[in-house]
Amino acid sequence: MGVIAKRSSMTFFSDGNDHYSHRVRIVLAEKGVAVDVLDVDPAEKPEDLATLNPYNELPTLVDRELTLYEPNIMMEYLDERFPHPPLLPVYPVERARSRLLMHRIHRDWCEAVDALMNGTDKEAVLTKYRKDFGENLVAIDGIFSEKPFFMSDDFTLVDCVVAPILWRLPAMGIELQKSKCGNLLSYADRLFARESFQASLSDAERELRL
Repeated sequence: MGVIAKRSSMTFFSDGNDHYSHRVRIVLAEKGVAVDVLDVDPAEKPEDLATLNPYNELPTLVDRELTLYEPNIMMEYLDERFPHPPLLPVYPVERARSRLLMHRIHRDWCEAVDALMNGTDKEAVLTKYRKDFGENLVAIDGIFSEKPFFMSDDFTLVDCVVAPILWRLPAMGIELQKSKCGNLLSYADRLFARESFQASLSDAERELRL
């Protein structure tokens, strides 16, 4: 693919374990943005983060005088600020569909992902999340048989949202069988093989798949 660094004075406060931070790191890598990625321990946040972000949360993106602290807003900002390669469709209808897909992934998947990755709920609750999420993935396997990416011929922001979640499936205790999820697993392999995805991985994320 050939990532070419673009001049930028950006700082990204990132949680190396967090899939929300990971999705933004994928966009940064896809765009080849020159950025200072600070891998922050959520239990020991730097003092200046609270000054920059009123919620003192991760991730936080600082670009000169602009501070952003919602990952999907960061992703769209980066796509507009660095338009090549484009990660949202050109036409308004298709752009709206992509945004709706990201919203549905958040509504349908992220509660389970957050609970399973944090492990803070009772085991019975986590078991139900694990079962329901696994069944959800099996149910949508067919949509990955038609297009190389998530309902698209091109790699988009939707894939940037999905890739960190699929990477974390083993850590969540979810094992997909090729006989039931062959299309989705092939899709995941395509995402993981991308240069930008490999460049986006934190040390902690690499260890998830060792």
